[in-house]
Amino acid sequence: MSDLRLVLARHGQTPSNVDHLLDAVVPGPPLTDLGRAQAEALGRELAEGVEGTITGLYHSEALRARETATIVAGHLGLEPVEVPGVYEAQLGELQGRNDEPSIQEFRRIVDRWQDGDLDVAQPGGGESGREVIDRYRAAVAGLRERHPDGGTIVLVCHGAALRLAAQDLVEHVGTPKRDEAHVANCGRVVLRPRGSVWELVAWRDAVPGGLPATVDDPTA
Repeated sequence: MSDLRLVLARHGQTPSNVDHLLDAVVPGPPLTDLGRAQAEALGRELAEGVEGTITGLYHSEALRARETATIVAGHLGLEPVEVPGVYEAQLGELQGRNDEPSIQEFRRIVDRWQDGDLDVAQPGGGESGREVIDRYRAAVAGLRERHPDGGTIVLVCHGAALRLAAQDLVEHVGTPKRDEAHVANCGRVVLRPRGSVWELVAWRDAVPGGLPATVDDPTA
C-alpha cells in the first residue's frame, strides 16, 4: 500500500465565526484578516514538511475554503482544486441565526451524530448526519483514487462536517471524546489508510502558528 496521508484542514476565520452565526450556505463569507493570517500560518507549517510531502491541495465549494487553500497554495507551489461534496453540514431553519437556543440546538444534533444517531437532521430541512457522511465518504474515496502513489493530500473544509467525517473514517478509534473533539480555524486532522478504513495520525485542534482562535465559535 502507498504511503498516503489525508489532512482535513478547517478554513480560516470568517465574519460569521466572529459574530457566532450558524452559516453553512455556499459560497458563504470570505476570510477576515485574522483568517488570512491563520491560512498563512497553516501554509508555512505544511511547507515545512510537518505532514510529509504535499502532493495535492483541495477545497470545498465555499469561498472561505477556496481563499484558505489559495493562501496555502502560495507556500506549496500547488494549484488548489475544488472538490464537490465536502461543504459544511446544511442547517435548515438554523441557517443565519446566532441566538443561543439555535446554537444549542445545532450542537445538540451534532452531538447526537457523534454518538451514532446519524438519521436525525438539522431542523427545518437541514441535513442528517448520514447525508453528511455519505457525501464525505464519496469525496475522500475519489481523492484516494487520484493519489495511488501516496504523498499527503490536504483538503480544506469545514468544522462540524470535518469532525463528523474524521470520526466516521477512523470508526472513532483513537479520536477525542465528543466534548473534546474540537477543530479551531485552520486546525487539522491527519489520517492514513488502514485497509478499507483510516487510522488517526494526529488531531491538531489548535490554530497553527500560535494565533488566536475565535471565542465561542459555534462550529468549533
